[in-house]
This record gives sequence, structure tokens and C-alpha cells, in this order.
Amino acid sequence: MRFLAVMGCVPAILLAQDAREIVRRSVAQDAADIVLARNYTYQERQEQRELDGSGKVKSSDAHTYAVTLMEGSPYRRLIARNDRPLPANEQQKEDERLHRSTQDRSQETPEQRQQRIADWHRRQESQREPAREIPDAFDLRLTKNESLDGRPVYVIEGMPKPGYKPKSKGAFFLPKVKARLWIDQRDYQCIKAEFEMLEPIYWGGILVRLSKGDRFSLEFTRVDGGAWLPKRMLLSGSARIMLVKAIHGDFEIAYSDYKKYPAEAVVSAVR
Repeated sequence: MRFLAVMGCVPAILLAQDAREIVRRSVAQDAADIVLARNYTYQERQEQRELDGSGKVKSSDAHTYAVTLMEGSPYRRLIARNDRPLPANEQQKEDERLHRSTQDRSQETPEQRQQRIADWHRRQESQREPAREIPDAFDLRLTKNESLDGRPVYVIEGMPKPGYKPKSKGAFFLPKVKARLWIDQRDYQCIKAEFEMLEPIYWGGILVRLSKGDRFSLEFTRVDGGAWLPKRMLLSGSARIMLVKAIHGDFEIAYSDYKKYPAEAVVSAVR
């Protein structure tokens, strides 16, 4: 009877181990894509939508940026507001800012340039800190196989492990969310990750308070050259800004127009 009881637990144990191993491989793949991502330019569209009580859009505000490489690190340039070209006076300001930045970076000492690029790499690494802790922070289970964007994926769900203490500052929220991951079966790349708040979360000290039930999701896409890069980020629910202003809606960042760029490319100032 003991033998039968143990054997009955084997499938569940193997599924848990498989889910953890799949996520570990996905995290390792994500680390490799960080390096590849440094050679791409893209457009980034940020939109904040506020909804009324019936769920209809009450107001929205969108900004689109062109992100390219300038002397070894990214440069963000505002190119549209609410999907319309900038007015002449704003465009002139952006051109002047680009010209100043180009001059400043071209006049850096080798040490200053190296420090600026190193700071960028550190910021990239810190943004990936929560992902590295997911295999240890959650009790993971493989639920089913699906197809997403025409690719077969593993669907893995995770609940925070009781008593888990995040190792990095950026992973502070992991014990307060449940996770759902869609991982490509061929590349082991996470195509989509969704997190639901299990309790209120304070972001940036007291700057933003996210409520229980709010959702945060990330989506990735495979671009020319084989790299998997961000496609969409969405935060939806009810937030309270500075603990005073309550907002019901969502905040979305969409990434597009990826182009592979020489790592040492320099943007020329607009004349």
C-alpha cells in the first residue's frame, strides 16, 4: 500500500519538476536575449487610458518614441503625441535636444563612455532580476499545452511559495502575485507572462498603490535575427497615485518596427 501511495504521487512530482525545469530554461534563454536586444532599434508607444464605471474609455494620452543607439547606448526621441506628428515648436525642441545629446556623447572621454554604457547594462540586468527568481519563488505546475501566435507553448501556473524572501529589490512583489506563463516549446522563450495581484502592492514607495485583482502582463515576439524582444506590456485595474488620486484603467506600452543595428552605430544630429 505504501508503494502504491508513493507511485501515485510520482506523476505530480514529475510535473512539478518539469514545470520548474521549463521555467529555468526559459529564464536562461531570456538572459541570452538581453545581449541580442542591444543591437536593435525600435518604436515604443505608451498609452494611458482611464475608464469610466461602465468600462468605456473616459480619456487617453499616448506618446510614441523612436529608440535608437547613440554612441553605444539608447537614445529616446519623442516623434508623435496621440498618434499625430509633433507640432513645429515641439519638433524643434526635440531636434535641439538630439543635437545636444549627440555633441555631448561624442565629446566624452573613453572612461565616461564606458561608464555610461556600463550603467545601461546594469539597468537592463536589474530589470531581469524578478524573472531570475521565478523558479524558486513559486510553486509551479504544468497545466496544459496550447498554441499562441501559431506556436506550441507550455502553460505553467505558479503560486508564491509561503515564506519566500526575494533576493533582489526588483523582485519584492513576487510573494504577492500569482503567475501564469506561456513558454514556447521549441525555443523555451516566454511568449507571455501574466501576474495577478493577490494583495495590494505599493510601487515606488508610496507613489503607486496597485489593488488586489489588478493584472500585469508582458508579451514577446521573435524578430529578424532570431532574438525574442518585448511586444507589449499592459497594466490594468485600479491604481491609486500618491495614495490620493484613484485611477481605473490601464497603461500599455507597445513595441514595434524592430531593426537590427550595428552595435557601434551613431545617430547623426538633425540639421
